[in-house]
Amino acid sequence: MGAIQKKKVAKIQTSYAVQQEEVEINKGRKRKLLYRRLAVFFIGAAFISFLMISTLVSQSAALEEKNEEKKKLKNELAVLKKKEVDLEEEIVKLNDDEYIAKLARKDYFLSEENETIFKLPEKKEKEEKKEKKEKSSD
Repeated sequence: MGAIQKKKVAKIQTSYAVQQEEVEINKGRKRKLLYRRLAVFFIGAAFISFLMISTLVSQSAALEEKNEEKKKLKNELAVLKKKEVDLEEEIVKLNDDEYIAKLARKDYFLSEENETIFKLPEKKEKEEKKEKKEKSSD
């Protein structure tokens, strides 16, 4: 009972039966071709979707990288502009004779006639000496 038994019935060989059999065979072929076309279409669509998504992801990563580089360059530009302003101020100061004289006295101990220059230790030097003394006493 478990197995389906084929009934042995003879087919009628009329032109109508043959025609209907051919129609059924053609429908089966058309259905197979339809499934194949749909399968190829969906595989192609999946492949194109994969390409588009991978391109989008790579472009997004590249864009993020470029934005990071842009931020770094903006920061660098700001630093360089500030440095440029400082250097321009220094140029203006260096064109002033009084500033040059003051700078020469301070850094190079250049003195005028009958002038004595005494260099006093700066705060940093005093602090360093104190730290050395504290370290040596420990």
